[in-house]
Amino acid sequence: MRPYSAKEIRGTYATLLLPIQPDDGIDFGLLRAQLEYFVDAKVDGVYSNGTAGEFYTESEDEFVQINQLLAETCERARLPFQVGASFPTAQLSLQRIRRAVEFRPSAIQVVLPDWWPPTVDEGLNFLERAAEAAGEVPLILYNPPHVKRVFTPKEFAIMCNRIPAVVGIKTAAGGDDWYSAMQPLMQRLSVFVPGNNLATGVSKGAAGAYSNVACLQPRGAVRWNRLMETDMDEALRQEKHIQRFMTEAILPFREKHGRSNMALDKLLAWTGNWLEMPTRLRWPYIGITPDEASGLRERARHEMPFLFD
Repeated sequence: MRPYSAKEIRGTYATLLLPIQPDDGIDFGLLRAQLEYFVDAKVDGVYSNGTAGEFYTESEDEFVQINQLLAETCERARLPFQVGASFPTAQLSLQRIRRAVEFRPSAIQVVLPDWWPPTVDEGLNFLERAAEAAGEVPLILYNPPHVKRVFTPKEFAIMCNRIPAVVGIKTAAGGDDWYSAMQPLMQRLSVFVPGNNLATGVSKGAAGAYSNVACLQPRGAVRWNRLMETDMDEALRQEKHIQRFMTEAILPFREKHGRSNMALDKLLAWTGNWLEMPTRLRWPYIGITPDEASGLRERARHEMPFLFD
């Protein structure tokens, strides 16, 4: 796959969830089936080693095996893909960036070092070295809400102006003031927002989502994204149903019971039931069991039929 420009990185990207077996190993057959489903669903792209990909648990051999499968499948389908080279330590992240280049992705996702909240200058130090390691492959800065330092629009601008290799940002977004402050960056970067806020984001200039809605139903997430091109009012109406389901049925597992974001993403995939995806997380983290999720499948189809038709 060739490197992609900011203007080409758009739409609904599906995350490659890590299917974990009872012995804590990776089910590579289910990983392959997941990729084939994404191709058939016509998502705009696929990415590996995000939070739901449990990148922090992988050995280097597993990192290579996962991303070789990703690259081979997406190359055959001519589907854009991004390799997540994130890691909590900068040194190992650089090693993964160098390995990621070998897979010829359209972009590489990175997260800043996370043991201590990095300053803007420290972020620049990391991104300069990361850009050197990536060579011609552009970078996506992954700055989710659970990292130790969530950057402001002004801070994003400082770093991205200095590091032209950064062509996109994966963010938690914000309110109207945040979107207003991000407008200059949206003119030249691919700014992705959470999947459940995608219609609002697109209406305010965002390029797409590394989508939790695609965790729930990849085909439905793609249809909803296409609807935004022809009937934004209806897409925004549907967004209200999606947000209500997330707020009332999914987020309480995190807010009330302390479950992780990766547990929530796998719960969404189980709820959507588009693949026999186990909710198990890799040790030492704990997933949400189907017994705990009783009734969610029926509720999702009742409240969001437009995703499942």
